[in-house]
Amino acid sequence: MHVAVYLPLIVPVFAALAARPLADRLPPAAATWLLAASALALALASSAVLGMLALSALVRIPVIDALGHLSRPVINSGDAVSLPVAIVAGGLLVMAAVAACRAVWRRGRAIAAAHRHASGLPGAGQVVVTEDNAADAYTVPGWPCRIVITQGMLRALSAGERSVLLAHERSHAQGSHYLFTSVARLAAAANPLLRPVAAQAGYTVERWADERAATAAGDRPLAARAIAKAALAAAAAPPRRASQAGSLGAVAAHPAARGAGVVPRRVEALLRPPPRPRLLLAAAAVVLVAVSGLAALGAAVDLHLLVEMAQAAALR
Repeated sequence: MHVAVYLPLIVPVFAALAARPLADRLPPAAATWLLAASALALALASSAVLGMLALSALVRIPVIDALGHLSRPVINSGDAVSLPVAIVAGGLLVMAAVAACRAVWRRGRAIAAAHRHASGLPGAGQVVVTEDNAADAYTVPGWPCRIVITQGMLRALSAGERSVLLAHERSHAQGSHYLFTSVARLAAAANPLLRPVAAQAGYTVERWADERAATAAGDRPLAARAIAKAALAAAAAPPRRASQAGSLGAVAAHPAARGAGVVPRRVEALLRPPPRPRLLLAAAAVVLVAVSGLAALGAAVDLHLLVEMAQAAALR
């Protein structure tokens, strides 16, 4: 195989380095789509390449040659992958597959639990206000999504700030933002190099909702103040939602957005003008992902042609 086959294993490193600049400089909706889609594409490409590296060495084993009716001279004429590289690639692929399956299982169970929790909330409206004195507000994934706000959170905010908070949560519900974070996290489970990309996707869904709320309020400083006060109120009295719905926090649209470093970053972004579209920056990211995909596709085509030639030669 050509050296280009290793590109899908290297590109995720550059994607991890580029994730935060993309999250900061692109409009949040565009950044979310780009980060989530890129994470998925890069995880698939890297996993495919690991499989092909393992397979390219596997077909050179005499027993496999015989079972596959392959011509050994033709197979040996192809670009060889050393056995140690193939063993490492196979081991990494197995680890990626196990991690991805575990992540899918856990995520699926968490989303199902969240849906049951949403269905069991009182009332028929989208918004549910609970009597909990701890300040909290979150969107519960489901069909449809429900929004939960505690009395403690309502008391912590002014009327205008409550409107911002509600617009923020409605943006999460209407956009099904948990799907973006789920895709990014599953990709990161398969390829740990993509964890920074998944983290930034979690941040950009928050920024997406922040910008929608600021637009609805028509007042960016008010939106920034509401986000800051809500975060401070929630930190002062941690809510007990984890006991209510098991892994609910794992599938909420914004579980990581309560970090001490993330909220100031969001507030700072709201105090600046909204990010403008940067087509060149987005195009560069797309090209990087496309290069990875094309390298994986080229390796697959080369391996397929080699096997076909070996089978044809064995039949002569």
